[in-house]
Amino acid sequence: MTISTRPVHQEDTVPYDEALSRYEPVMGLEVHVELNTATKMFCGCAATFGAEPNTQTCPVCLGLPGALPVVNATAVESAIRIGLALNCTIAEWCRFARKNYFYPDMPKNFQTSQYDEPIAFDGWIDVEVPANEAGEPPFTFRVEVERAHMEEDTGKSTHVGGSTGRIHGADYSVVDYNRAGIPLIEIVTKPMLGAGDRAPEVAKAYVSTLRDLLRALDVSDVRMEQGSMRCDANVSLMPVGAEVLGTRTETKNVNSLRSVERAIRYEITRHAAILDAGEKIFQETRHWHEDTGITTAGRPKSDADDYRYFPEPDLVPVAPSREDVERLRGTLPENPAERRRRLQAAWGYSDLEMRDVVNAGAVEVIQDTVAAGASPAAARKWWTGDLARRANAQGVAVTDLGVTPAHVAELDGLVTGGRLNDSMARQVLEGVVAGEGGPAEVADARGLELVQDDGALQAAVEKVLAANPDVAEKVRGGKVQAAGALIGQVMKEMRGQADAARARELILATLGVDA
Repeated sequence: MTISTRPVHQEDTVPYDEALSRYEPVMGLEVHVELNTATKMFCGCAATFGAEPNTQTCPVCLGLPGALPVVNATAVESAIRIGLALNCTIAEWCRFARKNYFYPDMPKNFQTSQYDEPIAFDGWIDVEVPANEAGEPPFTFRVEVERAHMEEDTGKSTHVGGSTGRIHGADYSVVDYNRAGIPLIEIVTKPMLGAGDRAPEVAKAYVSTLRDLLRALDVSDVRMEQGSMRCDANVSLMPVGAEVLGTRTETKNVNSLRSVERAIRYEITRHAAILDAGEKIFQETRHWHEDTGITTAGRPKSDADDYRYFPEPDLVPVAPSREDVERLRGTLPENPAERRRRLQAAWGYSDLEMRDVVNAGAVEVIQDTVAAGASPAAARKWWTGDLARRANAQGVAVTDLGVTPAHVAELDGLVTGGRLNDSMARQVLEGVVAGEGGPAEVADARGLELVQDDGALQAAVEKVLAANPDVAEKVRGGKVQAAGALIGQVMKEMRGQADAARARELILATLGVDA
């Protein structure tokens, strides 16, 4: 294998707008999705994430001599459902192939994949690209899908030492083969042209749409940060008006939506600088660096011939019956985009509010919370407010905090029922997150309850008015907004266990001011 010795000046870039004035970007995205089956693709080993290294292996997934694979039927059904959701044709007959290459995390020295006979092909998906910060409007872009094929994942190499986490400069490397053999679906687009200067946004929206669809299908947890969904982004440029595609580079294993957009934008500016200098693009894989926002050279990009594909002799072809395909078609969920529009209308959310819900990954939990009795407004407030902030701080999904839709609905009931104010409710929520019990149980244990005795509240109001005669006089004089400071003092006097709205009413009544 030859090693790239790229001149340093080839890493120069040009301004993005300038690049797009001379070149048209062409993208091709390959998304790898780990399926959430209980076992691996060709053996009975567990497919769970996070186990101790090399504890979920067997002779089959380690490629030991004499071990024979067996296809995971659930993985095949998941592949068919994915293909149907992407409007693909489902093959009546397809087979596996051996993709031959050497790498330490490939225990067999080949990957069992599909080559020229994928299980699903010739599909499409419409992607809704939102308005951007530059004020450009939203639009819909149709992404054509070349194929979705089945394969197995590789193991995971960890390079220890050095500053980059790459093999170069590392002291040593270790390999965990737990991931080897996990069922994968690779979804490959056809070349994506016509997106113009919004190509990076289209790529991000496509991966986001695909993630929502796969989550709705319940075939994967699609956690990009854990590697269960990864994107390889191919980028090339061709002069405006040209018809021949340029040489592509492939940025490997991009693992966040934000990074997909940034990596493609960077590669466009880098390619343009190379072409402007009269030089040629080197066909290679690239590594994305989140910290610096750049890509660096990996290895020369192999073509299909280099992998010496040939049919897998140890596996029989897969031939799904048309009856089975139609049965699986009947299990497809409502399209996530259509579902969001339906729920948004039912809940009365603005476009901005719905966007916040989607960004927080809270559509499902809000739906369940509303079904449990909370108002849509309250459900959104808690899931996209306090709970989303806690999840971001802990680096987990909002659904992993230990708070259920039933908890939030119960909390809303305590507020609307007059037992708690918002400040108390946040304390209760803190206790629920800490595992102290349900909302009512936490409120009881912490002694949180609004004081309902107007006599005690009136006494606190009179004490505060006596201590703040100047502010009280402003309120009497018509500056009703000044009552806010008095309300705060009353709440402090009542140790937060008063209804702020009722405190305001009593303050104004005592001062003889109409509300």
